[in-house]
Amino acid sequence: MRLGLDARYATDHFPGIGRYILGLAQGLAELTPGHRLVLIVNQAFAAGRYALTALADLPNVELHPVAVGPFSPQQQLVLPLLARQLQLDLLHSPYYVKPYVGLPCPSIVTIFDMNGWRFPRSLTWRGRIFYRVTMALAVRTSAMIITGSASAQADLRHVYRLPAHRLAVTPLAAERRFQPQPPEVLAAARARYQLPADYVLYVGSNKPHKNLERLVQAWARVVATGVNAATPLVLAGHEAGGGPSLRQLVTAADIERHVRFLPNIADDDLPALYSGATIFAFPSYYEGFGLPPLEAMACGTPVLCAYATSLPEVVGDAALTVDPFSMPEIAEGLQQLLANPQLRRDLSARGLQRARTFSWRRTALATLEVYARVMRETKRGQGGFRV
Repeated sequence: MRLGLDARYATDHFPGIGRYILGLAQGLAELTPGHRLVLIVNQAFAAGRYALTALADLPNVELHPVAVGPFSPQQQLVLPLLARQLQLDLLHSPYYVKPYVGLPCPSIVTIFDMNGWRFPRSLTWRGRIFYRVTMALAVRTSAMIITGSASAQADLRHVYRLPAHRLAVTPLAAERRFQPQPPEVLAAARARYQLPADYVLYVGSNKPHKNLERLVQAWARVVATGVNAATPLVLAGHEAGGGPSLRQLVTAADIERHVRFLPNIADDDLPALYSGATIFAFPSYYEGFGLPPLEAMACGTPVLCAYATSLPEVVGDAALTVDPFSMPEIAEGLQQLLANPQLRRDLSARGLQRARTFSWRRTALATLEVYARVMRETKRGQGGFRV
């Protein structure tokens, strides 16, 4: 089979999807010697942070740069023509903005979450219309829909009344580079970002569902106890629209000396930042999967996270889980971990073991099963992929 994977979304604008594309592509490249993996890449980002070009050296991988971006209306013409030219047996789109008409092969889509349905006020009115129309088109025109968790699958079934046979769950994984780092690497990262020996880390955006306001309020309560006064809360990751208000909240709580904002973290430094943290805190109340807690566990860092949506599926019993809507419970969990080194060691060991149960090889195997199923149904005339 000639397996097409639309890798144009592997950009800084889609960090989570970029990780998914890279991990899945590597896994598929290792598992498909009898097939041809065809990666469609955006030529403007062909040599970006997601090193897909390195996969082109493998004998069963082809890279095809295109000038059409993932949000361009032109893709509705260009990609079907390209799929025909490349003689693809199927096309896998890792995002719901995708080609909807004219494809000569079955279409598969990965939908990670239902943020736009759960939190419509996070979008403009135009954004809400665009989201609902494109999501509906993606669901209608795809032979199968892949998602990363049973929680996200349940959301999709509820909103679109989908039968179970059109959905598949393929959990994500942490990249191999996420592992405990040696002391010299930790020391270099601390020096680079001027971090102390102990810090509580959050990695991600500051979108409303990430629940950072409650995390900051909980941290203010921890600071007020006077315990671990030299331990800062480090908020690392891309700052979206909520950044200024979050900084104002830190100022209003008079904890500026106890909170660090690191909005521009080099991707290569993430394993060291995870590994060096005393605790990784992730109180998000909605996730389609939740890679950061898994990456932290893979680095041996004890995790505190919300008991909500997909996160229990990811962390199992290897994290301290809290009610994301209870600021006092988040604060209590942080205090408990900071005061109990034995609990941190226990969670670290369990987290490492839990992280090993996820791998991109397993993700790729599960995805290949989806591909094979779609091809079988297509041959029987049941694919239903043309619009």
